[in-house]
Amino acid sequence: MHYRVRAELRKETAGELRRLLQNGTIARQQPDGQEIVASMQRAVVSDDGVVEWSEVCYCPTPLQHERSTVYDRFFDNLVTEPVEGYQSHVGRRFLEYLDGLAEPPR
Repeated sequence: MHYRVRAELRKETAGELRRLLQNGTIARQQPDGQEIVASMQRAVVSDDGVVEWSEVCYCPTPLQHERSTVYDRFFDNLVTEPVEGYQSHVGRRFLEYLDGLAEPPR
């Protein structure tokens, strides 16, 4: 089933999330790592800081495994809503936003 997901990033974890996405740790996670990475590539962040993406999941509880292994470490107030297929969302690309938060201050 496909879900529309909305959540608030814990900004203090941005560097760790970006590192795990870049170094392949999340991608290697079975059975859903590749989908998590693809979802973060589709994700956008709105002006009010809400991150939104669509994702496919076959857990009996929406994103149960994804939340227990990744999302609950990095996001708060995660809400899912069933949708038909992958959705497009309006906002800044999340990975670009994440890069900006993860960069060390100069």
